[in-house]
Amino acid sequence: MVTMTNPGPSNTSRSRIVLCPGQGAQAVGMGRAWAGASTEARTVFEKADRLLGDRLGGERLSTLCFEGPADRLNRTDVSQPAIYVAGVACWRGLLAKWGSGGGTNGVGGGGAIESHVVATAGLSLGEYTALHIAGVFSFEDGLELVALRGRAMQDAADQIRQPDGSAGSGMVAIIGADEAQVNELCDRSRGGEVLVPANFNSPGQIVVSGSIGACGRAVEVAGSMGLRATALPVAGAFHSPLMSPAADRLGEKLESTPMSAPRVDVMSNVTGEAHDRSGDASAVVGMIRRRLVEQLTKPVRWEQNCRGLVGRAGGADFVELAPGRTLAGLMRRIDKATKVLAYDEPESTHA
Repeated sequence: MVTMTNPGPSNTSRSRIVLCPGQGAQAVGMGRAWAGASTEARTVFEKADRLLGDRLGGERLSTLCFEGPADRLNRTDVSQPAIYVAGVACWRGLLAKWGSGGGTNGVGGGGAIESHVVATAGLSLGEYTALHIAGVFSFEDGLELVALRGRAMQDAADQIRQPDGSAGSGMVAIIGADEAQVNELCDRSRGGEVLVPANFNSPGQIVVSGSIGACGRAVEVAGSMGLRATALPVAGAFHSPLMSPAADRLGEKLESTPMSAPRVDVMSNVTGEAHDRSGDASAVVGMIRRRLVEQLTKPVRWEQNCRGLVGRAGGADFVELAPGRTLAGLMRRIDKATKVLAYDEPESTHA
């Protein structure tokens, strides 16, 4: 791992593509270094604590991020707002470090860095962070959206239980398969239940999602196909039809959330392409709302997102926000020539 110096004033004119992590990147201690080093980052956590109040079981969000416990932080209804807040705190800290001010909304809140961000992208939940950075909604409105999203997804998973009370749905990582092989695996394993591709993360790394029985059969079928399969420790079958109740609840919240057209390209997980910005603002916003609802029940096409960004990068720096370095690792598998500066902590690293 090579430690990079912080970009100085001479580097503030460089174009940047911002990558935002999704659920699974959470870890106890996330955001603590940023809150300790940056007034702007600390302010984001303080604002989130005030807005969420006791909705996370009586603990402040910042406490759960900085101190855990891990089992609470890993709950979908906690990890989603936690990752969103950590990402925005990191972004505000970076803007201040780069001499652009912390801002309050949009791409740098109107700071000088604004014109140098050429695109944003986020993995699943991370798409909300990417949309906020692109000026689609305020930090506060985004936090309300992800808090509802996490709660709705947790509730949808909790409603699907086996007779013994254990989880009735899940996800399985399939290693070594392409899309055609995964579709075949799902067809052979489904057995009248739900099983679908959920995440196209990188070459040879695809996640399937569905009923717990079908997930178990998928592990067996994968072995017969010469593939490796690992059940994932998740609350339920995300990005599958089993999340339809959560999608309905999220859709209602999205309709009442003020939004603007993005100022820069934001990649859509559902289509694998950038959200269309060519129409009038109301049409653009309407399509973004629909795509975010669809995202809960359709697969995340992250590999396609990244290939599109690499193709249009034109020398731009790729920056990964906190928490973690997961997206930098996926990019190594997608395009080895593209390096990502990961800012899990204030000092950047090539992950």
